[in-house]
Amino acid sequence: MKNCALVLGGYINGLSIIRELYDNKVKDIWLFDTKKSIATKSNKISDYKIIGSSSSSLLENIKILKNENEYDRIVIYPTGDNHLEQLLEIFEEINRFCFVPFNEANLVRSLNKYYQYQVCKELSIPFPQTLEIKSKTDVDELNQLKFPILIKPSTRNDIGTDVFRSVFISGPSELSEAREKIVTHLSQGVEFIASEYIPGDDSNIYAYTAYRSKKGVILNEWVGKKLTQYPNLFGVFSSAANSAPNVVATQGRLLLDKMNIHGIAEPEFKYDSRDETFKLTEINLRSMMWHRLGTLSGVNLQLTQWNDALGYKNVQYIQNLTDRIHFIYFKHEILNLISRKHYWSNFTYNLFGGKINCFAVFMLSDLKPFLFDSIATIKSIISRCLAKLNGN
Repeated sequence: MKNCALVLGGYINGLSIIRELYDNKVKDIWLFDTKKSIATKSNKISDYKIIGSSSSSLLENIKILKNENEYDRIVIYPTGDNHLEQLLEIFEEINRFCFVPFNEANLVRSLNKYYQYQVCKELSIPFPQTLEIKSKTDVDELNQLKFPILIKPSTRNDIGTDVFRSVFISGPSELSEAREKIVTHLSQGVEFIASEYIPGDDSNIYAYTAYRSKKGVILNEWVGKKLTQYPNLFGVFSSAANSAPNVVATQGRLLLDKMNIHGIAEPEFKYDSRDETFKLTEINLRSMMWHRLGTLSGVNLQLTQWNDALGYKNVQYIQNLTDRIHFIYFKHEILNLISRKHYWSNFTYNLFGGKINCFAVFMLSDLKPFLFDSIATIKSIISRCLAKLNGN
């Protein structure tokens, strides 16, 4: 049989998927993206294609990929929530010849953060005090929560719309200022979840990442923690390490099993020093930006999906938790160094504090993505410096 891997999205997570599969002898690796990205420069892909942002464009190009190359099976690797939603829309038309890594029966519900917290309540897993916002009346009830609070869309709606990823509300006056924006998005069909803000910096964020088969078996797993994020507090991965207490894995397994999640998923927790618990912040149903940390510490989840999709035997990996491994996105570290006060000690520790220190993009055998990303980094630095000179 002739099979291929299809990665959707060519950012850090897409590039890392490609590299893991290539290093494990997967020969045909294709990339679909809506624009040129770092992974389109990789020498480890068979080819890439720039496609439209709609589900119809995705469907059309998947069919072309299959027919032109005579593939029997296409194993799909989504890297964004928009990919999950589009794949669900076209699921019935591609399921016969594609492996789609989610549970189509409950995907929409599982993406909803309020539902994720409801499951936490059933399992007695800690989670932040929370309020669902579906109407103007719910906005009026936000004062019931203890400030500061964090407001996010119930599902990721920031791709292709102007809705915010999150907004931090420190008190009633800021809530009053944000009210109009929230109500406007409600009228556009966006729903929100408001939750208490868990104190503590970036280093209190932990993740359990696993691949759970369609038969309901967790085939492989790894744990890790973020060292820093970009931007500060409410950003995305900047650096991470392969360490986490056992409770993170225990809670993660319970959630994946209870929700009957299929594919790669990442429950993320934040440590709350006030009651010494690890509270769920969200469950991501795809590979996140820092998933290569699992590969570096000995757990190949992307290969696990490939083998499971094609009926090959899977190896059960044991994660290396003995040697401290740092996984670093240098672009974000540089931007943090410029934008955050007193960051030098974090910067040096993140880059040199592990027994093994690995960069997210730089790879001698695959240099073009690094050069492409470096140009973007230089542009960002110049833009920020000019903004500072202009007093912005």
